[in-house]
Amino acid sequence: MFDEWAPGGGPGEPDARPAAVLLLFGVLDRLPSDHAAQSRAVSRDLDVLLLARAATLRAHAGQVAFPGGRIDPGDDGPIGAALREAEEETGLDPAGVDVLGTLDELPLPYSQHLVTPVIGWWRQPSPVRVVDVAESADVFRTPVADLLDPRNRRTTVLRRDGQEWRGPGFLVRGPAGEHLVWGFTAMVLDVLFDRLGWTEPWDDSRELDLAP
Repeated sequence: MFDEWAPGGGPGEPDARPAAVLLLFGVLDRLPSDHAAQSRAVSRDLDVLLLARAATLRAHAGQVAFPGGRIDPGDDGPIGAALREAEEETGLDPAGVDVLGTLDELPLPYSQHLVTPVIGWWRQPSPVRVVDVAESADVFRTPVADLLDPRNRRTTVLRRDGQEWRGPGFLVRGPAGEHLVWGFTAMVLDVLFDRLGWTEPWDDSRELDLAP
C-alpha cells in the first residue's frame, strides 16, 4: 500500500533522510466520541494526538500529521527525535509519555524521508497548543472511535501528471474546524487499525478528490 501511494518516487532512495513521528495515544481530556467502536479495546475516550501543518510550508502544506520530523545528530535515535519534535511542535511534556515501541521504517518519497513511527502512551497528559504558527495551524486530540467510524472514512484520490493514486482518508475535527487526514498519516493509521483488528467495515467507494 505504501508503495502505491508515493507521488514523487519509491522506497529505498539512497538520499532519503531519517525521520520519526510520534503516534501518541491517551485518554481524551474533553467530550468522548459519540461512536461506539466495534472493538472492545477501543473506548470512547481513547484518543490520538494530531496536528495540521501550516498552509505556507513548502512540503505537505496544510496536511494533518503526527508530531515529528528529521532525526538530528544529537537525538537518541528515532525515539529521541519523535519526543523532541513533539515537544517543539505541540508543547507537550515528554516526561509524561511512555514509549511502547517502534514500527518498521516507512518511505515518504515526496519529501525524501525514511520515517520511523514511534508508538507512545500518554501516561500523564500535558496541555498542547500551536507553538509556532509558521509550522502548525492546529494541534488537537481526536477520538480513535471517530477515526474508526465508517461515516468518517473516505477513499482519497490524487491525480497528477497523468497518474492516479488512491489511499485511505479520515474526516476529523479540531479546534480550528474540520480536517481531512490523508496520505502518509492516513496510511499509517489505516494499517495500524487493521493490524490491531480495530477496523470497521466502511464504504470505500465514497471517494474524495484531492487538489493536485
